[in-house]
Amino acid sequence: MPKARLIDATKCQGCRGCQVLCKEWNEHYTVEETKNTGSYENPPSLSASTWIKVRFKEVEENGKLEFLMWPVTCMHCTDASCVAACPTGAAHHEGATVQIDQDICIGCGYCVEACPYGVPHKGETGTAQKCWFCLNRLQIGEEPACAKTCPSGAIQFGERDEMIAIGEKRVFDLKAQDSKDANLYGKDTLGGLHTMYVLAHSPSVYDFPEKPRFTEQNIIVPWLGGVAAAGVLAALPFWLLFRRREEMADRSSSRR
Repeated sequence: MPKARLIDATKCQGCRGCQVLCKEWNEHYTVEETKNTGSYENPPSLSASTWIKVRFKEVEENGKLEFLMWPVTCMHCTDASCVAACPTGAAHHEGATVQIDQDICIGCGYCVEACPYGVPHKGETGTAQKCWFCLNRLQIGEEPACAKTCPSGAIQFGERDEMIAIGEKRVFDLKAQDSKDANLYGKDTLGGLHTMYVLAHSPSVYDFPEKPRFTEQNIIVPWLGGVAAAGVLAALPFWLLFRRREEMADRSSSRR
């Protein structure tokens, strides 16, 4: 059964423990230079070394001021635009997770442009990087670092069906408490997200697209543009660009 992460924005306390343990587990010790912008948020956005961050927003509704805090990270979409747009197959699915193979990525940036959530970023190596769902932890039966450290239970991890059930029950309770716009975001979005959210307001309040676009795959143009952008046409063998796709096709055939 596919796994999923459920983030309950109504329970987030803004402690940023998820940010800290994510960096520690993934050994992202490089300090990002930031400045005081008058906001609680720091760093200001996701990056090649910040794979989860807590957003902060003040919302006024019916004369009442509300402080919203919620972690943002990779959604691990079933219909993932980054996977469709990647010319080399570096961005690919491994189970429910979306991974970027650093050995195959040529730094073309198509995944960066394609993602409707602005998740992948190019780092100092020139390759695209993002949350990988702590795949090495999942492989030994552990939950992602962010879920492990969350003190308020705002981040939960488990079977996707179970997370949906928990999320829908929470939405029902919130509606009963007069949060009429409460919703579960991601259940059916882009084929089903593997990072879903319980939200007290409409997705747009949290800067999530109501109907995120899916980038259709066009392998020829990205391949030509990607190779040119990377400047490796002469050095990069043709078979390397399509190795991952062939591997995935072979795996699929062997299961039949």
